Amino acid sequence: MTHSPLPSGTQTHGALHPPAVTKTELRRAGWAGFIGTVLENYDMVVYGVGTAIIFNTLFFPNVSPAVGFIASFGAYAVGFIARPLGGLFFSRYGDRIGRKFVLVATLALMGTATFAMGLLPTYESVGILAPILLTVLRFIQGFGAGAEMASAVVLLAEYAPKGKRGAMTSLVWAGAAVGSVFGSGAWILVQLLPREDLESWGWRLVFLSSALVTVAAYLIRRNMKESPVFTELKKEHVEAASPVSEVLKKGRRPLRQVFLINMGTHAHSYIYQAFLGTFLISVVNIDKTLIPQMLAMGGLFAIPAALIAGRATDRWGRKPVNVFILGFLFLFSFPAFWLSSTGNVWLIALVYAVGFTFAVEGGIAAQSAMYAELFGSKYRYAGVAIAREFSAILGGGIAPIICSALLAWATNSYWPIAVYMMIVVGISLFQAIKTPETRDRDLTLEENAS
Repeated sequence: MTHSPLPSGTQTHGALHPPAVTKTELRRAGWAGFIGTVLENYDMVVYGVGTAIIFNTLFFPNVSPAVGFIASFGAYAVGFIARPLGGLFFSRYGDRIGRKFVLVATLALMGTATFAMGLLPTYESVGILAPILLTVLRFIQGFGAGAEMASAVVLLAEYAPKGKRGAMTSLVWAGAAVGSVFGSGAWILVQLLPREDLESWGWRLVFLSSALVTVAAYLIRRNMKESPVFTELKKEHVEAASPVSEVLKKGRRPLRQVFLINMGTHAHSYIYQAFLGTFLISVVNIDKTLIPQMLAMGGLFAIPAALIAGRATDRWGRKPVNVFILGFLFLFSFPAFWLSSTGNVWLIALVYAVGFTFAVEGGIAAQSAMYAELFGSKYRYAGVAIAREFSAILGGGIAPIICSALLAWATNSYWPIAVYMMIVVGISLFQAIKTPETRDRDLTLEENAS
């Protein structure tokens, strides 16, 4: 049985008719998009948890705990600074050579960098060289991740049959949630070791084990076909000579729309994934071993949340679902930290469950198909990569640093953090209200969504 990636009866600019895909090809593409984000989020979570529980002592031991956390999150943010650079670099290939090429290349970058982190010497062994090497590897991770997400989302959007685009692209974020569970689970296991073993060699196992996911992802992606929409565009020579230059000239509106909508969701996502654990340890004084457990539990909630959110946008439209989710995140900003500050484990678990459901994966999954639909066919990959990854700096990349600084400024009071969360997601909500509905838009059209 075959499926057409276009809405039935749709007339396309230039009479393009992408080839139908079989169920096997559709399934293989879904697995390819899913498995890569398992690795990416595994990378992000193991580093984020490591920052909260051990990296400040291994790589930044000669400063106060507060400064150590900020320095660790600074290295974390370097990965986000690298993301748009990776998106820019691979844009010339994603819209000219293909989505598959980028997916394989970025997999190699992310997998190698994460594995190498497990081989790093600590500050005690080589001094200042240790945090420098950590930062370099974090940059390589981010460089690959900045191209990975856009390529996976665009490829699955272009593979999806009519009425299934939201569901198909949500597989990317279900994979990210699985990566969160794996990453948190790895830390839960190594924390069973005695403290001296954890600090000497146990933490390394968390990073070295990423090789298993890397190999599995490569085997799946190696046998995947290029997206049918891109194949037809390439066949008809419908491509931009310089996708980056063209999207900057002709795609300013969708660039702004994706940038602003993505920024708030990403800020909340990485506050829940990376900063909240630091707040709970340093201010609320909960046991460090609870953080990976909370992240794993949140990831379990996020897996169905991503799949449900994607399907919801197929049924009710991209716009209403996104407006609802962003509005909820706006209202939950203060309650999230008020509940966390009680120190009650069940209330903290509730915060992680809600945060992962609506921000970490559910909110982002609801946006993905819309991102691909907003851009014209000649520079779709470049547009999604540039807008999404540059906004990730202002959203996810610097959010933990801003929150750490606000916490220090307010002498451990959470209210400035909640205000910051409301402001950044409020901007996204305003833009989502103004953005047009794009459900089932023809992806062979060269024009942007109006």
